[in-house]
Amino acid sequence: MKILILGAGKMGKFLCDLLSFNHEVAIFDTATEKLRFTFNALRFSELEEVKDFAPDLVINAATLKYVKDAFEAVLPYLPKEAILSDIASVKTGLPEFYAGCGHRFVSTHPMFGPTFASLSNLQNENAIIISEGDEAGKQFFRDLYAALRLHVEEFSFKEHDETIAYSLSIPFASTLVFASVMKHQSAPGTTFKRHMDIARGLMSEDDFLLSEILFNPHTPEQLDRILDRLSALREIVERRDPAEMKQYLDKVRSNLE
Repeated sequence: MKILILGAGKMGKFLCDLLSFNHEVAIFDTATEKLRFTFNALRFSELEEVKDFAPDLVINAATLKYVKDAFEAVLPYLPKEAILSDIASVKTGLPEFYAGCGHRFVSTHPMFGPTFASLSNLQNENAIIISEGDEAGKQFFRDLYAALRLHVEEFSFKEHDETIAYSLSIPFASTLVFASVMKHQSAPGTTFKRHMDIARGLMSEDDFLLSEILFNPHTPEQLDRILDRLSALREIVERRDPAEMKQYLDKVRSNLE
């Protein structure tokens, strides 16, 4: 299969390295310096090169802010039968784009990233495939994710957004609140240092990505849940109630099982 990858960021290069052993792969990025250490693949910086390549599958790995722009730019240079795909962590606007693009499509979300995951060992990671996509495209990603030993779930676009609001918005918001009230510690404990590592990793992400994940329309209800449990904890601490604290901790342990 001839595969075009849009974007030579960390995920784009990861997919390029992964797929180039079994497919004819080209990677496109207008920032030519990002293509410098890409091997075993064609390197494109001009859209005319895409036209000559005539890919069967396009994987859009552009920065979230530019996903739709990248699709719009490349569309005139693609054969009609090419399948479009994205790996975006936020699907806002993509169902509408795909409905009007005139191409078959498949949308997935690898639930890991280069900041925290070990890209050489992904057997404990997850991926989501959007159910509305083209069956051939979905099968391609099922096979790819199976080879990586990922656990795969199939959700609709709506279910995906609801899941992301829970699995990303809650830890993102919690980490942001922790980091927003922290101050320098001359002798930090182990737990504090671990939280700091998570916070530094999160804050190394693109601001647009963080904003778009938190702007998910399902995020406010998850923030309400955080506020509710934080308020309950505050009341228990103020009353110094050992029995209620025990119940609270037991509930937390139960959630972790």
